[in-house]
Amino acid sequence: MRLSEFRRAVAEEFGPVHGPVLTRDQWLAELGGTVDEALAAGADPRDAWLALCREMSVPTERRHGRGLVDPR
Repeated sequence: MRLSEFRRAVAEEFGPVHGPVLTRDQWLAELGGTVDEALAAGADPRDAWLALCREMSVPTERRHGRGLVDPR
């Protein structure tokens, strides 16, 4: 997953206003900080996306992100 795909998936799942606020402010134990902090530190966008999905209880069938290719 590219960073642009991550940002698009976040905006589509959580909304174009709430999504960026969530990645900036929501602390995730799994990442040891916020999503934006983890990405800035070099975390893989796919790992960050999946951690956010788990934390926010996104159903498994939507964790591939809307608008992205369904993983096999």
